[in-house]
Amino acid sequence: MKNLIYIILICPLLALGQTLNEDKSALDTEWDLTESEWKNRLTELEYYVLRQKGTEYAFTGTYWDNKETGIYRCKACQLALFTSDTKYKSNTGWPSFWEPINTENVAEEKDFELGIIRTEVVCSRCGGHLGHVFPDGPKPTGLRYCLNSAALDFEIEKINK
Repeated sequence: MKNLIYIILICPLLALGQTLNEDKSALDTEWDLTESEWKNRLTELEYYVLRQKGTEYAFTGTYWDNKETGIYRCKACQLALFTSDTKYKSNTGWPSFWEPINTENVAEEKDFELGIIRTEVVCSRCGGHLGHVFPDGPKPTGLRYCLNSAALDFEIEKINK
């Protein structure tokens, strides 16, 4: 009976841990920093969002209403993530996009924090928490990448004349 309980309850948790460890090993080793190193590189809010998977308050971030043309990058490692071409007004108070620049630049992980299953979005280079993706966005993807401004840098597009 104990073996059956172990198989039913413990094995799935071990498998989940193995999956999470495999995901972390895929990170670029240049960005495999200690928490102390991250604290030295990031502001308190950036650290809270990117490393502790926090969320900034709605309508308080720098980019939720940004209408400039350019590229949104990971605040921690500067990987290009989204363009202003896929940003839209979601009325949520956070910058929202319907598609990343390259699906390989963002990774998705299951998030069980609030007692519900959500899909967390992280930078595939440094593992920084960006926000979440929901299936209620506009066409053509139907996705809403709802991100924290504190996890992003914005590079204004330079127009050559």
